[in-house]
Amino acid sequence: MAQRRSFLKQAGGTAAALTLAPFFNAAYGKSLNNEIQKIAHLDAEQAATDENFWKFIQSSYSVSANITNLNNGGVSPQPTVVQDALVRFNELCNEAPSYYMWRILDQGRETIRENLAKLAGCYAEEIAINRNSTEALETIIFGLNLKSGDEVVVSKFDYPNMINSWKQRVKRDGVVLKYAKLDMPMEDDKEIVKRYTDQMTSKTKIVHITQVINWTGQILPVKKITQAAHKRGAEVIVDGAHAYAHIDFSLRDLNCDYFGTSLHKWLCAPFGTGFMFVKKEKIPAMWTMFSNDDPNSGDIRKFEVLGTRSFPSEQAIGNALKFHNMVGTKRKESRLRYLKNYWVDQVKDLPKVKLYASQLPQYSCALTTFGVEGKTGREMNQYLFNNFKIHCTPIEREMVDGVRVTPHIYTTLPELDRLVTAIKELAV
Repeated sequence: MAQRRSFLKQAGGTAAALTLAPFFNAAYGKSLNNEIQKIAHLDAEQAATDENFWKFIQSSYSVSANITNLNNGGVSPQPTVVQDALVRFNELCNEAPSYYMWRILDQGRETIRENLAKLAGCYAEEIAINRNSTEALETIIFGLNLKSGDEVVVSKFDYPNMINSWKQRVKRDGVVLKYAKLDMPMEDDKEIVKRYTDQMTSKTKIVHITQVINWTGQILPVKKITQAAHKRGAEVIVDGAHAYAHIDFSLRDLNCDYFGTSLHKWLCAPFGTGFMFVKKEKIPAMWTMFSNDDPNSGDIRKFEVLGTRSFPSEQAIGNALKFHNMVGTKRKESRLRYLKNYWVDQVKDLPKVKLYASQLPQYSCALTTFGVEGKTGREMNQYLFNNFKIHCTPIEREMVDGVRVTPHIYTTLPELDRLVTAIKELAV
């Protein structure tokens, strides 16, 4: 306790120092850096198969040895360095809550904002930190100036919270929803773009795209859809809940107008953390979900007026970012795709097995949903847990009826071997 007070005094109460320096264990950071140096000569694909390196990464998590968690698409565990930061920030807040929360940690949001923006490939002044994708995207959906008759293009594979928000705008404001008809999987950019442009008219104001579809793992060509929408005068919202810190991309390159994501999925940040992105020139016209003294301000921070928030969770995002960046986005994406391919390659040719995600790298990464002829997703999901203690999630959406499998970088090959054995039993 005395050491922490001494540090605060030496740091002059600066939030930037608080957010990173004392809470990323020096010994662990050195060990991680040493492991990274061992594979520094390898490209991302080669590093993805170096089991010694990934064993070290696996040891960085405190996940249960009794359950194989393959539902990281829902929420992912945090590495211990993030958990430790969360605990320490919480202890700090409880020393003098209003002082440390409002005068110290609240200022640390700026460092977090800058680092989130660097990873996203956008300006810090375009990111507002909040609690999850739903909050981010609903803030955007309800903040847009739309009138009766304005058309919004969506897909039935978009997330239910987002579809329900748009349906509320239909009831409240008279906007019109038009649905792009998607199949699962799809492997033709031109056809995917056409499915969206077929629904666009002169009345189309918004095109809503899910970058990585949570039901199946399908990756959509967001940049090309965005180009097509902009050409027709429409703005684009991207649901990036399963994209950020999962696949390598830049918001500047995608050129979408709005974006929302959760950080407790692929970034492995504390539960209940996320952010929204709004192009700077579009901020003034957007209404806030929780109003402040100037709802038409051009400052992205107007979207952060939430009242009392979880400062420990928010500040521990810094350690999650540091951990992710040390592992490396390209290296992480390659490992996730390698893990997906590892189990998929062993079951894809079984007569009764159906895959709802493409196996081409541009159309899928970690997420894949599989089905077995004659069995429902719920039946298979229950079988996996009851007989193998494998935790997944059943998927029933449109023509999809199966089980979604989402490994993460802490997932081991023996765990995936168990999954393969289970699927082979199901497919008999």
